[in-house]
Amino acid sequence: MLDGKKSLFSGMQATGNLTLGNYLGALKNWVGLCDEYECFYSVVDMHSITVRQDPATLRKRARTLLMIYIAAGIDPEKNYLYYQSHVSGHAELAWILNCFTYMGELNRMTQFKDKSAKHADNINAGLFSYPVLMAADILLYQADVVPVGIDQMQHLELTRDIAQRFNGIYGDVFTIPEAYIGKVGAKIMSLQDPSRKMSKSDENPNASIYLMDDPDTIIRKCKRAVTDSEGQILYREEQPGIRNLIDIYSACTGKTPEEVVKEFDGKGYGDFKLAVGESVVSVLKPLQDRFADLEKNKDYIDRIIKENAEKAGYVANKTLRKVQKKVGFPERIR
Repeated sequence: MLDGKKSLFSGMQATGNLTLGNYLGALKNWVGLCDEYECFYSVVDMHSITVRQDPATLRKRARTLLMIYIAAGIDPEKNYLYYQSHVSGHAELAWILNCFTYMGELNRMTQFKDKSAKHADNINAGLFSYPVLMAADILLYQADVVPVGIDQMQHLELTRDIAQRFNGIYGDVFTIPEAYIGKVGAKIMSLQDPSRKMSKSDENPNASIYLMDDPDTIIRKCKRAVTDSEGQILYREEQPGIRNLIDIYSACTGKTPEEVVKEFDGKGYGDFKLAVGESVVSVLKPLQDRFADLEKNKDYIDRIIKENAEKAGYVANKTLRKVQKKVGFPERIR
């Protein structure tokens, strides 16, 4: 609870290019949450280095992601938009929480197993313990709620366990976070394999629509989307490709799936795919225009980065000092 409001934490990694799925599933819904919550939206660049990164590319992508947050409509004056690496409290608290987390708990994390399989040449300790850094990200700001997908629920449960364990020893230090149950964002699937989520790390360039794709690229990807031979535009499990395109069109136009089916009754897949592409183009245009303006305004972005890191750091330090005192670290001489 900050300034009479509950607090909310979320973040995205600065790896790969954000997709339409990231925007419709998360970012778009973050915009208005500051009316109800004190919102902390981090570019979690510390998490990114569990996998080897090119330094110049990581820096560029981190800045791009921060600008996308703003371009999407998240106001840096009303929210906390910052680089995780610019608030040292994340790393400091993570070390302390490591000492209150059991190896068995981390061994059970399914994402560690998945990522280890993908990066078998670099199974490092950071990859193993990064759920503890994730817990620190959340607990550092006394977050009441965290927007999480199904794949992140296990990490939130671990965060709650660590917080309760710490509180059980030292008293009420951490707020126990809950999953944010608000407006559910659209779940957008791959255009080439509708059984999988649209992903920024997909190796097939036609599988994902990226936020900075130009109109021609967006239309082309929609036209190439995998469908079926049914020839009917119906919203049903048996037609996952068409169902996914209906979800995209619904999210972009605000129409229900039933209204979409009615609108395209009797029309062919070609017409429908073109309409989907055009709806995506119109939704992304304001974001792309705003992003282009921000790119030209280096001083403004630099000021946002500096001020928001200081703002987030001030809140983080309150929690960190309390935790350090509880575990017995000597107080700083001021």
